[in-house]
Amino acid sequence: MNDHATLLAQRLIRNIEQVEKTHDQRPPLYDSVGARLATGTAASKLGASIDIVAPGMRSCPYHFHYAQEEMFIVLEGTGSLRVAGEQLPIKTGDVIFIPPGPEYPHQIINTSDAPLKYLSISTREQPELVEYPDSGKFLASALREDAQPVRYMQRPSASLDYWQDEP
Repeated sequence: MNDHATLLAQRLIRNIEQVEKTHDQRPPLYDSVGARLATGTAASKLGASIDIVAPGMRSCPYHFHYAQEEMFIVLEGTGSLRVAGEQLPIKTGDVIFIPPGPEYPHQIINTSDAPLKYLSISTREQPELVEYPDSGKFLASALREDAQPVRYMQRPSASLDYWQDEP
């Protein structure tokens, strides 16, 4: 490939088998290996990641987004989609659509004895607010003009009055 083609490939293509992955583990419920695929690419409105969840485990807490829409494509394995208080079976080939809003809190759980591999695709709406119903937390996040992230994890009980500490 010439230099221009190499640069284009670096900005536009990620291989889910070759990308460097990180192992996230928090016993007793969370154990997954994955990578954010859009980081460092030309994409600004779409995010994607690959996740491989260990048997009997989960990759992230039960949550819902106020801004971002998500889609999950099950590449290998079986498990459950915990959504809106229900457990729905999922399997290889399933495509799951999760719109934003409190009607669809969700979590993918590997209920099998083999790894569960899925691709996550999402809009990258900013700012974003995410709620975690099991723990009663929320995450407020945004990007500054210099693309530096701003993230605040909090509980509603710590919320301040609008006028507190204002002159």
